[in-house]
Formats: sequence, structure tokens, C-alpha cells
Amino acid sequence: MSLKVTWFGHAALGLEVGYFHVLVDPFFTGSPVSNVNVDTIPADFILVTHGHGDHVGDTVAIARRTGATVIAVYEVANWLAARGVQTHAQHLGGGYRHPFGHLKLTMALHGSSLPDGSYGGNPAGFLLTTEEDKKVYIAGDTGLFGDMRLIGEEGIDLAVLPIGDNFTMGPEDALRAVRLIQPRHVIPIHYGTWDVIEQDARRWVERVKSECGDTKAHLLKPGESLTL
Repeated sequence: MSLKVTWFGHAALGLEVGYFHVLVDPFFTGSPVSNVNVDTIPADFILVTHGHGDHVGDTVAIARRTGATVIAVYEVANWLAARGVQTHAQHLGGGYRHPFGHLKLTMALHGSSLPDGSYGGNPAGFLLTTEEDKKVYIAGDTGLFGDMRLIGEEGIDLAVLPIGDNFTMGPEDALRAVRLIQPRHVIPIHYGTWDVIEQDARRWVERVKSECGDTKAHLLKPGESLTL
């Protein structure tokens, strides 16, 4: 089962896992770095890391159109279900075998209020293990934390890490995260959307190559993909 990861800008991702289309944090409408058409993009499942508007994004519109199941922590799932969306609730540390693979929720250091100000529970990251035992760690919006080393003990094929600073890890802490996780590949995200999170991602990728052992860093433009 092949695994293709597309970065759509900001924290929005598309995963093609075999025949399944999985979106992550589909913030397209209003994003200054996305040209995705929410009326045509396919989705079988949608993963939402936390409740902030630039991550919930177009989840409701896409899920209603496609019938996709949205996977999120209990509080976010309930909020989405009340808006006519099919959901599957999980929580931190809990895993479940979905048709596209086993998905475990990891901790993330961030907030999670929903777009209307209601409580969104805990923010989360995702650890996906495909049927071919490929492991992808999507950190979500988070600061650095030491237990990233435990996540790395799983044997991570791809880590997707924020580098924008201000709201999440910045470049230096993201480099420390790579050293803790020791993934085979890494993609930087959550930078450059607005001036406050502008970063030199090319320089960061170069530093991963020179400072982080055998990890291969990939600089994607919005809409570009990496196939594992």
C-alpha cells in the first residue's frame, strides 16, 4: 500500500494511503497560501489536530459533501457532530485501527478553543501506522517536549513538524525535535502563512541535513508531494 503525503500550505496535508484519501487540518478558505478547491478535493477521512480555526478550516463543508469521517479528540468530534458531520472520537494515548491504518493520538503542547470560543479539549498529534508498517508522526501545533523521544522509539518513517515559532516550535526547537525523534524523513510545516510565522525553511532543511544524522529533510511548496 503506497503512501503519498501532500502539503497544501500552513498545516493542511493530504495523505493518499492506498485507495484512501485522508486530509489533515484542511484550512483552505481564507488561507493566503492555498489554492485548493474545497468543492472538488476528495476525502474519505479528515483528521483534525485541534479546534483552532486555521486547523478546523473547511472540515464541515468537505465532510458534508464527501461523507468523510472526521477523527479528532472527543470535544472537537462532538462539536463537529453537532454540525452534521460523521465523526470518530479518540483521545490522547488512544489508538484505533481505521481502514487506512492504525491511528494513535499523541500529546501536543498548545491550545484548542473552537471557532465559536467553546472548549475544544486537548490538542493532539497523530501517529499513523499503515498496513505496510510505515509510520508517520504528524506533530500538530506544538512546542518541544521530551517525550518526542518515546514517539521516535516507534521507528518513524516521516515526521511532519511545525517550525514557524510564536504559536509553535521555532526552527531551533524543531531541530531538537528531529534529534529526539530521529525520523527517516522530515517535512517542515506551519510557517510562512503570515509574517508572524515567517521562517527560512530552506535554511532549516539544510541544517537538518548537516546537524541531524541520517534524517532526510524535504522542502515542499504548497501542492507538492512526497511518496514513501
